[in-house]
Amino acid sequence: MIMRIYRVRIKPDLRDAFEPLFQTVACGSVADVAGCTGVIIGSPTADTPDEYAMISHWSDAQSLTDFIGSDWSKVHIPDGMERFVVACWVHHFQHM
Repeated sequence: MIMRIYRVRIKPDLRDAFEPLFQTVACGSVADVAGCTGVIIGSPTADTPDEYAMISHWSDAQSLTDFIGSDWSKVHIPDGMERFVVACWVHHFQHM
């Protein structure tokens, strides 16, 4: 099983528009993909007021490759969501 951690820093003045879309559009764009076994999203803390996270769990490497392609470092941003993004990162880990 593979864990994919996506972090995004948004434009603070767009927060009110971003949050509902992150919870529905962004989360749904991953959760509904074959091989994705779960998604958890996180909202900012005082230390990182403009950063959000999405942690997805994938049944196997092939499922993740089918979703994102052979280059797993590629960030997936659903259409229309790129206007919120200042920076984003993705990291992968094997479940222990």
